[in-house]
Amino acid sequence: MNNNQVIKDSIFKIGQVISIDGRKIQISVDKTKNSSHILYQGELLKNVSVGGYIKILKGFTKIIAKVEGESIKEDKLNSTKNYKSDKDKINRILNVSLLGFFKGKKFERGIKELPLVYNECYLLENEEFNQVHNFIKDGDDELEIGSLSLERGQSISFGTNSLFASHIGIFGNTGSGKSYTLAKLYNTLLSNYKNNDKFRENAKYYLFDFNGEYLNTNSNEEDRVIIESTFKQTYNLSTSSPNDRFPILKKEINDISFWSIFLESTEKTQTPFLKRAIKNKFYDNRIHNIDGVRFLIIQNLKKMIEKKITKGIILEFLDALDNSFDNLVNLNEIIYDFESSLKFHSMSDTYYYGSYYANNQVEDFERVVYNKVNNIEWNNINYLETIKLRIILNYYFEVTVHNLNSEHISPLLKRANKKFDDLEKVIFIPERDEGSNENIWNVISLKNVNIEMKKVLPLLIAKQIYDKQKKLGDKTKYLNIIVDEAHNIMSKNSDRESETWKDYRLETFEEIIKEGRKFGVFLTIASQRPSDISSTILSQLHNYFLHRLINNNDILAVEKTISYLDKVSFDYLPILPTGSCIVAGLSAQVPVVIDIGKIDYGFEPKSETMVLTDNWN
Repeated sequence: MNNNQVIKDSIFKIGQVISIDGRKIQISVDKTKNSSHILYQGELLKNVSVGGYIKILKGFTKIIAKVEGESIKEDKLNSTKNYKSDKDKINRILNVSLLGFFKGKKFERGIKELPLVYNECYLLENEEFNQVHNFIKDGDDELEIGSLSLERGQSISFGTNSLFASHIGIFGNTGSGKSYTLAKLYNTLLSNYKNNDKFRENAKYYLFDFNGEYLNTNSNEEDRVIIESTFKQTYNLSTSSPNDRFPILKKEINDISFWSIFLESTEKTQTPFLKRAIKNKFYDNRIHNIDGVRFLIIQNLKKMIEKKITKGIILEFLDALDNSFDNLVNLNEIIYDFESSLKFHSMSDTYYYGSYYANNQVEDFERVVYNKVNNIEWNNINYLETIKLRIILNYYFEVTVHNLNSEHISPLLKRANKKFDDLEKVIFIPERDEGSNENIWNVISLKNVNIEMKKVLPLLIAKQIYDKQKKLGDKTKYLNIIVDEAHNIMSKNSDRESETWKDYRLETFEEIIKEGRKFGVFLTIASQRPSDISSTILSQLHNYFLHRLINNNDILAVEKTISYLDKVSFDYLPILPTGSCIVAGLSAQVPVVIDIGKIDYGFEPKSETMVLTDNWN
């Protein structure tokens, strides 16, 4: 060993191991190393401190540990000495936790072996420090996301595969920068690959935007949030006024589980009724055109006449059709006509029409019904309307023929109209799978959607695109479902919905996060309340970007989930500045505090906090 190496080792050496308890190690710091900086070759080097790293030499093995805390003890063995400085009267003790080791020149996370008492400890050299923070695996592409908060000017990058072929969680209080981080991650990724033909062909991203932060609705500007409009498909959905509508396939909308939950049907009576109505094959070939609809209405009316159902039920049936379908023309006239002209002869137990009655009047009245119903017109019968029509037709058929207890089912019909109206404003059912509107980046804005539909739509759309990818079975296709404000639909605590509905939506997203990786489907969630989100979903995330969290329940939820996050990182959580976050997970060999890099102007999300004085002065 040459003199330069001896000098270097003496300067970088900070102390020795004095205690070992599993991963927890105590190091006694040399009294000459109790200053904040060390002078080496004319440069000031930062001395070891809480949050920093140290190297423990055990023979030829370099073990890396992170400093989690420090304490001081009085030097009782040398208490009689005449100290030149008060620093010499104490022993400085570092509490460190083992992180990994060097395999050759490459850093590996994990514990290969434990150090021994009196093993010497050193500061990391620049090359070693860079290796500890080198998160790019061989053959992976590098994406620069930001810089280390505690090391000014030290950029930090992650591998494309290790970060984006994973489930990602971004958490932080409102105003901490989580939306900006989400935008930065995908802006960096898309900017790097958007001109790659294979990427455009094989990758799809769907972002559920609850607050309209990722959509620029200013008609005078190009929508460039995260990526240029050329590579983007947007759905600005609204339940208050007709706007964009998202295509939902027939097989998804015919799911009985969805309808029973959407219409809040009871398990014992209303759900079996819905199944009978939606799966009734008698309607299949008749309900999609006006001739078939007329036939079905006539059949119901004939059954009512045969069964001598009360006049009130007949008029109620026609009113239900009239109130449910605005474009059902000429039905009003039939209702007014039947109110005055439809009569029942009690002695012969027979309905008749107008003032004329005879023994053959039933046959004549059927002809009247047939002629009048054939005047009904209905243009553009859409698929959602046929489902609602199935429910109405089947309800009155069962009331007539099977003496269905209307008290059990009628509340379902009352709820259905409003729910169907909202649903028709935000989705449509194409005749066939129309994937042509898809782009690389697809944004579904739910800002103008009511609370009830905000819960339904992400579930319906996410399930559809997941099922499609799952059925495809193509390992070259990649799908990423991104949910901002994920606590809105992944909460395990909600008093505004039934247990059945809560179980259904949680099971859907839990299946995606547990099984999706096998089919090339990955989930990115962002939320200000991680404690509200299902623990199953939290535990399945691979990479975490943790911004400032103040609520103790949120910190505890993160602590229970992320086993490899060290004590120092947890202590940072409540005091992180805006724009800084802790990155931990499979893509980072060690947890690091980083400052998220800036996004080019125009590509940032619309989530900035308003400046009051700009509007008040």
